[in-house]
Amino acid sequence: MDNGLRPHRFLAVFGALTSAKVYYSEDFGNGWENRWVKSTSKESEGTQGEWAVDGGLKTTQDARFYQISSEFPEFSNTGKDLIVQYSVKHGQKLDCGGGYIKIMPKGVDQGNFGGDSPYNIMFGPDICGSSTRKTHLIFNYKGTNHLIKKEIRCETDEFTHLYTLTVHPDNTYRVDIDGKEVASGSLKEDWDMLAPKEIKDPKASKPADWVDNKMMADPTDVKPEGWDDIPRQIRDPDASKPEDWDDELDGEWEAPQIDNPDYKGEWRAKQIENPDYKGEWVHPLVPNPDYQDDDSLYQYTSNKYVGFELWQVKSGSTFGNILVTDSEEDAKAAAEKVEKLREEEKAEAEKAENERKAKEEEERKAREAEEANKADTEDDHAGHDHKDEL
Repeated sequence: MDNGLRPHRFLAVFGALTSAKVYYSEDFGNGWENRWVKSTSKESEGTQGEWAVDGGLKTTQDARFYQISSEFPEFSNTGKDLIVQYSVKHGQKLDCGGGYIKIMPKGVDQGNFGGDSPYNIMFGPDICGSSTRKTHLIFNYKGTNHLIKKEIRCETDEFTHLYTLTVHPDNTYRVDIDGKEVASGSLKEDWDMLAPKEIKDPKASKPADWVDNKMMADPTDVKPEGWDDIPRQIRDPDASKPEDWDDELDGEWEAPQIDNPDYKGEWRAKQIENPDYKGEWVHPLVPNPDYQDDDSLYQYTSNKYVGFELWQVKSGSTFGNILVTDSEEDAKAAAEKVEKLREEEKAEAEKAENERKAKEEEERKAREAEEANKADTEDDHAGHDHKDEL
């Protein structure tokens, strides 16, 4: 079956680096279009975005869906680390849109790849305004997608950043951004893939005589005499009937009401500590009969595609340096290249900013010199006019 792949490319990658276990590597060099399949799932709606390559795979149209995928030889990560790493640059200062990558099992229809296509892992930044600025990390378990319960930050500036996910066979994980850890933990604890080990005892309930009010009304406190006789509002003493008021036409005049400064509100007895207080009742827990441990949460026996499935309000994100491997050494080596790239971008940005400031300063001095020359000319004209008058 012709799937658009170049066999010699994978022979080079997997033949030369067999010991390194690099399953997939992509920098979007020559022939990238032969290795990637553009989905047409949104074409009929007129919302299919166009991809281009400019230093990486780049989104080019605002308010569009972007779906594209690439195939590699199927592998299982059973008993091995799984490292997914890639870079993303939001050069457009993205204000709303996704930047995440997906690892998918066999059976995906690449030509119709979209939001409903199954995936094993979804990983990467998601930005929308100031409320959503996080790194998604979703694992599929038994057909259900589970989002991590932690909030993992993401980068929001316009430089290239490297996102690295490492999943270990002991069901632990680590997320790095630009080579620095931002999150780590247990797949069993940080996701709700497994049922809870304990549940509230269905046979237990709070005793009817349980007192969980820490404070109570003082039974010795008595409402002051006359408290309820003070009205909430009184007649405005400064109001008087208008001179043009006609009782026959306008009815009997009544003075407007104002809040009574002496009104103290509804009386309540002062609060004291409740001597019968037993503390907050805690529902006892019992073992969950539906709980089943699973040491294979990390495991995906079929990993066959990598892809981007995004919505972006403002286009211009650039993706690259994709690596799927079980080798920390290869991941670190690739990370060093991206780090160098980011430092070059920062240096270029700093240079451009300094040039901008220098130009503004030069323009400011030119304006001041022009204004000074104009003032001198006006003074000279005024001096000549004065001599002529004499």
